[in-house]
Amino acid sequence: MSTTPKQPPVSVPGNSGAGALRRTVDLPVPAPRRPGAGESLGGASDARKMFIGREIVISGDITSCDQLLLEGTAEAKLRESRHLEVTESGIFKGLAEVDDADIAGRFEGELIVHGRLRVRATGSIEGRIQYGELEVESGGRMIGDIQVSAVPRASAPLEPSRLSGFPSVPPASAASRAASQDGSTTPA
Repeated sequence: MSTTPKQPPVSVPGNSGAGALRRTVDLPVPAPRRPGAGESLGGASDARKMFIGREIVISGDITSCDQLLLEGTAEAKLRESRHLEVTESGIFKGLAEVDDADIAGRFEGELIVHGRLRVRATGSIEGRIQYGELEVESGGRMIGDIQVSAVPRASAPLEPSRLSGFPSVPPASAASRAASQDGSTTPA
């Protein structure tokens, strides 16, 4: 790191006080950042990542953001994103269409997750929810119109050997479900 020589005080012309001085302050200049392993000079590893800190409120459209980490509040439309994480202090209101989502805070609106939706114990989602895979911790809440995507993310097919030995059970009809709630039986 190079240092600049200290400069003597300089008088300021036109100042009413005789001998008024202005000091030059030397500020340390950070060394230029050099790319580390796997990084390019443009910081491609940090490209397309967005962090919204606590007590920050934003609104608008967010596009082409690979990863969004939300600790504050966003009233937005999020599209073309791979991962959304809403922390315990985070609040997302609006529309989000992502590959994967991890919700530990509050989400209100429409959430479309093509891959895995993880709802943490402190997480709450209200609105229209669509997902490919679902993981909900004890205490996590989902309220609204909830649907499994017709085409979930590509995953390993279920092995037939894991299903062998289990009897095939036909789905219950609406009449038999209603009868079981009333305590009455329906003739077969």
